[in-house]
Amino acid sequence: MDRDAWNDRYRTAELVWSVDANQFVVAETTELRPGRALDLAAGEGRNAIWLAERGWASTAVDFSDVALDKAAALASARGVELETVVADVTHYEPTKAAFDLVLVAYLQLPEAERRTVFGHAADALAPGGTLVIVAHDRANLDGGYGGPTDASVLTTPTDVAAALTGCGLVVEKATTVERSVETPDGVRTAIDHVVRARR
Repeated sequence: MDRDAWNDRYRTAELVWSVDANQFVVAETTELRPGRALDLAAGEGRNAIWLAERGWASTAVDFSDVALDKAAALASARGVELETVVADVTHYEPTKAAFDLVLVAYLQLPEAERRTVFGHAADALAPGGTLVIVAHDRANLDGGYGGPTDASVLTTPTDVAAALTGCGLVVEKATTVERSVETPDGVRTAIDHVVRARR
């Protein structure tokens, strides 16, 4: 990951990603009782802000200060508080057992770095806390649209579930999902996966 490249990317558009929370994040967290939430690799903060609007004490972590400045401005405009932390999530160690929800959405990393982030995410969960991971699925390479073309940063729900079980979590859900994407050539289908686990 290249921090400078991401900063440049975030500078080039008002918002690189949608202002709306990811549909799978919404689906997996709507029924949870608000508490403390940690969004790792939060980008411009769309998911963290959505959680804050629903009563969560929300912290957004990303290595792009440009993205987090945009997140802070958006949170202010929407009348919610958002804690931002500029840090590389492959090295960042959140406070242990401090969060009721940890979110990792579309953080595509090679296996060693991915396992490190998952381990820190698991450690950050309070007893009973929930970890939600949403990512581009490996099947997207051959049958889906968009996302990384480097297979080394793509996983399956089975891969992720095994890693989280190894972190001492109970996996409640691990499945592939489809997402419609509007393109100049019409609607295309992206293949993602969603994994939810609990401390």
